[in-house]
Amino acid sequence: MTQSLDLESLIRIAPKLAELSQEVLFNDIWKRDALSPRDRSLVTLGALTALGRAQQLPWHIDFAQRNGLTQTEITEAFTHLAFYAGWPAAVSALACLDEE
Repeated sequence: MTQSLDLESLIRIAPKLAELSQEVLFNDIWKRDALSPRDRSLVTLGALTALGRAQQLPWHIDFAQRNGLTQTEITEAFTHLAFYAGWPAAVSALACLDEE
């Protein structure tokens, strides 16, 4: 599996995408009051898992933990997703959690 880009690499490779990610996604969308950062992380982990975006999961697992989700809660979310997103997607997500 190819590693996801860190912010410095993204800035070097695609500066506009890095700028939009920071300004629109993290300084606007993630800071809206209707959902807590913890809830947004749970939704994000679910979407990445369902879409098979395992490359993005390690960073978002760490971010989810910083936003208050425990490893047990993340594991339970991936287990729950097996029945909605598919067994392979959930197992791939759990493999990313093991890397943490």
